[in-house]
Amino acid sequence: MARIGRLIQTRAASLPDAPHSLVPSMFLLNHFCYTTWMIGIFSGKKALVVGGTGGIGRAVAMGLAERGAELTVHGGSSAEKLESALREIRGKGAKGDGFLLHIEGPADAEEIIAHSPQPDILVCAWGPFRQGKLEALDREFWQGMVESNLVFPGFLVSLCLRGMMERNWGRILLFGGTNTDTIRGFTSTTAYSTAKTALGVLAKSTALTAASRGVTCNVLCPGLTDTEYTTAELLRYNSEKSPDRKPLKPEQIAQTALNILEDASINGAVIPADKGTIL
Repeated sequence: MARIGRLIQTRAASLPDAPHSLVPSMFLLNHFCYTTWMIGIFSGKKALVVGGTGGIGRAVAMGLAERGAELTVHGGSSAEKLESALREIRGKGAKGDGFLLHIEGPADAEEIIAHSPQPDILVCAWGPFRQGKLEALDREFWQGMVESNLVFPGFLVSLCLRGMMERNWGRILLFGGTNTDTIRGFTSTTAYSTAKTALGVLAKSTALTAASRGVTCNVLCPGLTDTEYTTAELLRYNSEKSPDRKPLKPEQIAQTALNILEDASINGAVIPADKGTIL
């Protein structure tokens, strides 16, 4: 529909005797066609957003709702945040349900899937962040970071992938960390960043396995983003380290996330959205 609008607009502008009032009206038609397409792009698709009651996850969930998806939203422990998210989703005219589950390890992925219809769209926006000097990290620290930020999302993908392949359609979006779009060194986030960097292998393996069945899987690596979870210390850090001293907002990252989910040609990609930040 958007292409038709653009075509009419171009043809009208090229007519020597076309009324000047016709061209603006074509712009309005084009906008209407694009808006109509956007609203229904995920119509009837079931979306599961893990970590969808706050921060970037919530912003992505709202964008999916605006595009017609039927949402299942996972939250950690706040019933108030869950109800707030569901009210906003339903206020957009979308179907929305949700549940709370404190994630303790990869095994909880099975319970999350049990609480949700088989998803056509999987967004994993959950993953704890911890810092520590490499020489001081013990086994428990390493195990916690890798199980939460690599094994858990990997198990989620495995649980959802077969159904997506059988339905010949699926979208999976995972979230990396800042600067984990390629292999590099880190001094205070080694365990976390190692796990997040490895998500690229998961995404590329998923694409290799399921691209022929209409499934995409990508990793988005946000830059320094201020959310309601950001501490005062991190707010200062994010401001100081951002190239323009303006940290990103969840809605900015969500817009990039939605563009990735909409575009079937993006598959097996690890995409930074960080303003060029180098930590």
